[in-house]
Amino acid sequence: MPDRTDLLVVGAGPYAYSAAAFARDNGIETRTVGHPMDFWRRQMPGDMFLRSGSDWHLDGSGEHTFEAFFEDRGMRPEDLDPIPISVFLDYTEWFRECKRLDLDERLVTGLTTSTAGFVATMDDGAKITADKVLAAPGVGYFLNLPEWYADVPPAHRSHTCELVSFDSFAGARVVIIGGRQSAYEWAALLCDHDAEHVDVVHRHSTPRFAKVSWGFVDQYVDQTLTHRGWWRGLSVERQRAIAAEFWQVGRLTLEPWLVPRIPDAVVTSHPGCAVVDTAVSEHDLTLSLSDGSALTADHVVFASGYRADLARVPYLGGVVHRVSITEGFPALTEGLETSLAGLYLTGFASTRDFGPFYGFTKGCPSAARIAIADMMR
Repeated sequence: MPDRTDLLVVGAGPYAYSAAAFARDNGIETRTVGHPMDFWRRQMPGDMFLRSGSDWHLDGSGEHTFEAFFEDRGMRPEDLDPIPISVFLDYTEWFRECKRLDLDERLVTGLTTSTAGFVATMDDGAKITADKVLAAPGVGYFLNLPEWYADVPPAHRSHTCELVSFDSFAGARVVIIGGRQSAYEWAALLCDHDAEHVDVVHRHSTPRFAKVSWGFVDQYVDQTLTHRGWWRGLSVERQRAIAAEFWQVGRLTLEPWLVPRIPDAVVTSHPGCAVVDTAVSEHDLTLSLSDGSALTADHVVFASGYRADLARVPYLGGVVHRVSITEGFPALTEGLETSLAGLYLTGFASTRDFGPFYGFTKGCPSAARIAIADMMR
């Protein structure tokens, strides 16, 4: 007989932790499956920093917050600015222990439905049956890559989430495609590890480096909690205005602590440019830019972000044909439920219907509250 649970949470990242904990807090029998914080541990550099502060946390109940973790450990947020990713990972483990989340570290290889509900097949062949499923697929499934990506030999290319160790880049010439935080932070990390030269190529103007406040997001998350379906009820013009505000603060303004780590002698920005041609020789690559210049590189890093495409999530292959999808995003109800009754989705995949802030950890506790409240209706 398969194991049975009321709710199966597929994933073990921030959104999954938040949802599983809030479900448990509300008396729902919950099983959580996945490798703990796997993307954060294996596909983010260990010496990177958070852009957010200690006010962003995971607890929908508001008890085991990031600030509570600081207090418990006798640390002060002002002494860790910016916050190292290692501190956030310590917080997630503390959160899991405090919430008594028993994580099943097997992976789901397939999800189907039956008269008994959802049936998840695990990587060891075992099955778990659940009345409801909340999937929190991480952005690792959704790499956004330009058409010419395949022209670069595999040994000479990486997406940022694939490049987390920089020791082998001492003396290397690297071209980074993209101009947001990850592009310039990876440039800084390459400089930290003695890269010879780093060119950063992006279509938009060079971003400014300045301290910004993310406090503007709070009101939007509060509105989402207060008014079911708030984001979708906004006019297109209002949605665009909020997205532009988010873009300005989160995308076109980068952290000032990067500046001393990206010296002009090593890092060159190429704003307003795109790659129009590539040439591969025995030893290096030549990228021709739209401004007529050419760059020679040993390696190309794609800091090109992520684009939703639910069909890329392997474990959803058995049910994705029953989920209404628009431009790669699932169509969600006001409670984060897909068109397949009982299947919920949170995180990056929910941003089309809930706003751009739900692709960041800021949205974790509110997404948990929205989804679990819907399940209990």
